[in-house]
Amino acid sequence: MARVFGKKRRRSRKKGQQDLPLKKRCTHGGERKGAGRKRVAPRPQVKHRRRPVLGEDHPVLVTWRVLDHVWSMQSKRSFRVLLRAFRPAVERFGARITHFSVQGNHLHLIIEASGTQALSSAMQGLGVRIAKGLNRLMGRAGKVFADRFHAHALGSPTEARNAIDYVLGNTRSHAQRQGRAVTSHVDRFAVSHEQLGDETAWWRTFDDGSPPVAPPASWLLEKGWRRAKPRRTAPAFAFPA
Repeated sequence: MARVFGKKRRRSRKKGQQDLPLKKRCTHGGERKGAGRKRVAPRPQVKHRRRPVLGEDHPVLVTWRVLDHVWSMQSKRSFRVLLRAFRPAVERFGARITHFSVQGNHLHLIIEASGTQALSSAMQGLGVRIAKGLNRLMGRAGKVFADRFHAHALGSPTEARNAIDYVLGNTRSHAQRQGRAVTSHVDRFAVSHEQLGDETAWWRTFDDGSPPVAPPASWLLEKGWRRAKPRRTAPAFAFPA
């Protein structure tokens, strides 16, 4: 039989014959167990997604975490540095700080911003002041914040009330979660615009006593949040733990 060049011989297939279900091998990447870039940070970080689009005087809940080498921000020395950073940044770049809570390794702030760019500019300026102050206190240089800040836009009276309760009661929530006794109902490391008329507030004992927060201009933070019923349990907001 003469051999035919340039043509492939077709394999004969019996009627009803089927291929075996062979497992597809993946040898050059793709979707498989353990694929992808490995996490370098010890905890989940804020994803690089587009910031929420904000209208005029829109309230936002901001969370910002510092690195592990940074001293506890609830010490008197660190808290004094933070107040010095907050006071010139209360109303700048079209943003306004109305509430904040200082924890050992992170900050919670409620900010009214006229837009996404205004929020970013205000947080950038505040971050530079805090980083320079804390580095000067610790006698070192370098990065202070662990990641970009997490922003959650508040869109209803219920969300606004939950955010205010969350910020002003954050120290008590952390103490209860860690099994520590709560000695006072007043959180010394949380400041709201409603404390501006309190001459006995703890933050007034630092520096010149100028307010580190500003009165709100948005309806949600001025009147709207009072229409929502308080929650029986502590509100939770989604940000990297």
